[in-house]
Amino acid sequence: MTLVLLDTNAYLRLAKRVRPAVGIKFGQKGYVLTVHKSVEDEVHRNARLRATYPWFDGHEFASERLAKQIRLSEADKASVQAAQSVLHGWVLADPERYTSKGRSPPSATDCFLLALGQVKPAIVVTDDLGMHVLANEFGIFVWHGYELLEKLRSAKVVDPPLIREIYQSLEANGDYPRTWQEAKHTVFLRIFGPK
Repeated sequence: MTLVLLDTNAYLRLAKRVRPAVGIKFGQKGYVLTVHKSVEDEVHRNARLRATYPWFDGHEFASERLAKQIRLSEADKASVQAAQSVLHGWVLADPERYTSKGRSPPSATDCFLLALGQVKPAIVVTDDLGMHVLANEFGIFVWHGYELLEKLRSAKVVDPPLIREIYQSLEANGDYPRTWQEAKHTVFLRIFGPK
């Protein structure tokens, strides 16, 4: 089994349409989608996210997240906190390296998720380009959201019509990362065709 840990934006982009969003096992490597309570906390702290994604606290979604949330032992918590401290310290030592090409420096929460991915181990799904840079510097496995969507497609969890619907939703919400735009006519060429 390989844990696939969704960050807040990855969860919000996929959870409403990929059902169930967490706890499902797919692919030959036995990937299992999971979330951490920090996703819940981040949405509840952010009024814009709550307004944009009113379904987030719906009973079906909330109970699914609670039932399938990643749980940490005390030893794991200590290891994750230590790794988070190292990662966040690394970012704070040179934040400019994470700000080019539209990136933003990974936050303490971002560093927590990457640390969790390092300790468990898990693949962290994020479209935050700064997190990708930091993860690569520390050898932590990360995917973009569109990469997860492609793996779900390969495992026949999602089909082309659903992928089109997800893309339409991202565009309608004004939540359309550059990486997803580029993947539309490369990774998903058979679905969307050439530009």
